[in-house]
Amino acid sequence: MATVTQTVAEAQGSLALDSTSPQTAIDSAAPSTYKLPKARKVPVFETKEEEREWQKQQMAAAFRVFAKLGFADGVAGHMSLREDPVNPHLFWINPYAVHFSLIKVSDLVLVDEEGQVQQETSHTVSHAGFIIHSVLHQMRPDINVAVHLHSPSGVAWSAFGKPVEMLFQDMCYFYNDLSVYEGFGGTVLAKEEGMNLAKALGPKNKNIILQNHGILTCGANVGEAAGFFIALERACHRQLAVEAAAANGLAKRYIPEAEAAYSKKYDYTPENTYMSFQPEYQAVLAETHGSFLA
Repeated sequence: MATVTQTVAEAQGSLALDSTSPQTAIDSAAPSTYKLPKARKVPVFETKEEEREWQKQQMAAAFRVFAKLGFADGVAGHMSLREDPVNPHLFWINPYAVHFSLIKVSDLVLVDEEGQVQQETSHTVSHAGFIIHSVLHQMRPDINVAVHLHSPSGVAWSAFGKPVEMLFQDMCYFYNDLSVYEGFGGTVLAKEEGMNLAKALGPKNKNIILQNHGILTCGANVGEAAGFFIALERACHRQLAVEAAAANGLAKRYIPEAEAAYSKKYDYTPENTYMSFQPEYQAVLAETHGSFLA
């Protein structure tokens, strides 16, 4: 073993550049000459109207991404976007019975807190579904966007009425940030259901599993809410795979709590969650040649 170590050391030494070589001078200057660019952040706009248009573009793109990932399910599923910063009592919602892959910015429907349409449009909306979101928005003013879709793995895992576990790095998105709503009231009593859902979500969490129904995620902007949704759907898929293996006798190994807490605090921040959606946005922008911006 000593011989091997010595051989490696000699090999490393043989790769060292002579101090007089031009390359060494370049390398020594590199740390002070070249600096890593700062990571992009959630953009800031000069006017409220510019911010509103940006949010709507992100929203239309999110539906294109959801369609590509297989989250469309007939007429089920909706996203609500608070009109904030222009009017926090109005909301944008996707049109009813329009496939996610076809939604454009111009298709989004503006409604009030009761789900009544506020602008001329040829579209209708899922009134009862939106009322559930409306109550959530009212009880949690920090939530500007809420997403609920009937995605395959989210619906399947919801049957257990349990949160996902800290089994993989990306599941740390949901460390102390995932609730479970154990009741299921449907949309018949929409306002009551919205209040129950908001209470189950709690004062700080942004993600919730709706037992026997699916998943719902929230955020301060579209990118954050969509990033959470994609991550939670994938977490549910992985949890189901792990449960299948565990049923055959394989033991689970969990991420220690301290490491999960650290990852949530420093890696899975709201800003990083927003950024996790941006590659999806860029891809669908290129693939559709920006058709959803119309």
